[in-house]
Formats: sequence, C-alpha cells, structure tokens
Amino acid sequence: MRIPRVCFLLLAALAACAPAAVRPSPAITSSESLIQAMHDRYERTWYRTLSFTQTTTLARPNDSTVVEEWREWASIPGGLRIEMGPPAGGRVTIFARDSTFSLNRGQLVRAVNRTNALMTVGFDVYAQPVERTLASLRAQGFDLSRFHVDTLQGTPVYVVGALRGDSTSKQFAVEADRLLFIRLLEPAANGQVMAIWFKNYERLAGGWIAPEVEAFVGTRRVLHEVYSNVRANDPVDPAMFDPRAPR
Repeated sequence: MRIPRVCFLLLAALAACAPAAVRPSPAITSSESLIQAMHDRYERTWYRTLSFTQTTTLARPNDSTVVEEWREWASIPGGLRIEMGPPAGGRVTIFARDSTFSLNRGQLVRAVNRTNALMTVGFDVYAQPVERTLASLRAQGFDLSRFHVDTLQGTPVYVVGALRGDSTSKQFAVEADRLLFIRLLEPAANGQVMAIWFKNYERLAGGWIAPEVEAFVGTRRVLHEVYSNVRANDPVDPAMFDPRAPR
C-alpha cells in the first residue's frame, strides 16, 4: 500500500519536533558511581535547609521507654542542630562538618571529631561535591571497595561497605529506584549490630524526607522518631551551628 506524500511530510515534521532522546544514566556498578548518581539526580532540586519537631521514643536498659520532644534544624550540606527535651533543659547537639559538639545550658561540654553518617548519606550527598562525600565516607570507616546489589524488605537496593551476605560490617543501603538512603548498619557493643532505618519517604520541596526513623540493636528497638511541622528552604541562622555562639 502506498502512503501519500503528505503523510511522509507529516511524519518528518513530527520527528523534527520530538525532543532529543534522554541519555540513560551511567550504570551503577560501584560505590563511587552510586554516590555520583545520587548527587546528579537531586543536585539542582534538593532543599538546602530543613526544620522539624520530632517525637522521640528512647528505650532504657530496663526496657521501659521515655518520650521526649526534640527540635531540629539542618543546613545542607554540613550542619545539624538538635535541641532535646524541654526547651529549658538546654541539651543540644551540633554537627558541623566533621565535628560533633555537645552543649548543656549553653555551655560546651564535649567536642569530638565525628561526622553524622545519616546526614552524609541521607542529605549532604545531594548537595555537596561527590569527592567530598566519598572522602567523608572513607573517613567514617566505610569500605568503598565493597559494593553489591541486594533487596531489603522486597525493595531493590545498592549496598556500600559490604559484600553480599555480610550483615555485620559498617554499611548503608540506598533504594535503587529513587536513590534514597534507607538503612545503615553499624557495629555496636557486645558484638551486636545497630540498624537505623529511614521510613515512609514523602516528597518535600524538590527532594524527599523520611518522617519516621527507627533504630534497632539486634531485634530490640532502641529509638523511634516521628517528625511533624516539617519545613524546607526557610532561612536558618548560621549561628545555630556554631557551638560558641550565644543563644
């Protein structure tokens, strides 16, 4: 059957107007290519500040629990402030780049060279240069040469810091589809392992937020967080992340 010339012209016009084919992302086959892909997916859209109120349930050694209200502010990348318990209580933890500061009633009581891994893989990775994230992960003790593909609770994931079958090394898992952090495993006391989960992700200002966090040591839940009043991209005073700034 012959196709009229006008049809050929119409098809040619449609082809000319069609958008160029989108190049697929490079294959994710290593820790480095995963971090690159996470960064590239959200670099232009991820929020740069975050604040929320958090209902925190902590397990005590005798298996009783205590419930507190915490307030948190983040400047992404690199800054997190947590005010714990009643505002008058004065317990504050500040993560600023590669250091952690503890304050009590405005007085600095402890400073250590420690990075918050959850900030690195859950937030900062999307907003800072890839090489900085990789250097931070190495400094935190993740073996970036160990990488595999797996499933967690039926969800395909990439795992950094461990080979398949290793459930005791320090490692984290990233959802393969949305490239979002979902679980951290870290050795704990007495040969046990702490597992921290980000759960129930929701869209937030060009990025995502997991408004529920759970931590387990073995099978015992030791921490449960539920967020409310979540806000993104509001102005945040940089002094909030300076442990010596008066407040």
